[in-house]
Amino acid sequence: MHFEEAKIRFLKHLRLVKGASDHTLRAYAQDFDGFASFVQEEGQEFFLASVTKRSVRRYLAHLHAKGAGVKTIQRRLSALRSLFRFAIQEKLIEESPLDEIESPKKVRKLPVSIGYSQVEQLFAQPDTSSYLGLRDRAIMELLYSSGLRLSEIVGLNRLDFDERNLTLSIFGKGKKERSAPITQTAAGWITKYLYSPERGLETKEHKPEVDNKAIFLNRWGKRLTSRSVDRNFAAYLKASGLSERITPHTIRHTIATHWLENGMDLKTIQLLLGHATLATTTIYTHVSTKLKRDVYDRTHPRANTKGH
Repeated sequence: MHFEEAKIRFLKHLRLVKGASDHTLRAYAQDFDGFASFVQEEGQEFFLASVTKRSVRRYLAHLHAKGAGVKTIQRRLSALRSLFRFAIQEKLIEESPLDEIESPKKVRKLPVSIGYSQVEQLFAQPDTSSYLGLRDRAIMELLYSSGLRLSEIVGLNRLDFDERNLTLSIFGKGKKERSAPITQTAAGWITKYLYSPERGLETKEHKPEVDNKAIFLNRWGKRLTSRSVDRNFAAYLKASGLSERITPHTIRHTIATHWLENGMDLKTIQLLLGHATLATTTIYTHVSTKLKRDVYDRTHPRANTKGH
């Protein structure tokens, strides 16, 4: 069967049997036409059964050379796999040329980490003489203290805070509970905020406490949201004069990197961060190596000189 005929038959199956939308059908058609154009340019007779593993690999190399992203290549491979699976089910061919073709892996970006001096510069921005400034400084200290996710911080309740033992009960991804140690510094800021006389008062800045379970409240006295913290962080970042793109999640990455550089083992970091697998945590070894290299190149007196 000619490739074009197989394509039309498959698209009809998607529309009538699978209920695919017009948008989905157009996307599939474009992906198939792109492959067909490449193969026909190579001069191959273009029947479904004439597609080989070699022609598919050459097509992938062509896409890569044109600068196609990993997501684009993955999508086009997925479309071709679907077509050939359908062709096998319909007994148009006996085997798929894509069976041994692996999809390209998405390049994992290294998490951004900043230096301790930058942490201090950012954390100095909230006006801690105000109730809301106390709150924001407590959140910042907690981020750096324990590497919590922002969702975990805004979800904290008073009963989760063990002031005596300096620990927090955290409910992370998948509702998994873990105990997280916190520094005396972070505990001190949380305590100042929790027991501030202003918490029960109405002022120009905020309403009195409405939610008596949550630790961190918004200006209306209700539980603070992640979006509000992100917005406040952006304002403090602008005021700090730091040029880096720093978010609350950056602080989580930063303390994980600092733990590693100061000798903490990966298994402990995994437990503290609440990672499901150690593989997720190992990415910080790459960040640490890069930071050390950057510092070395920047500070070594002969790092940038050429040998003679």
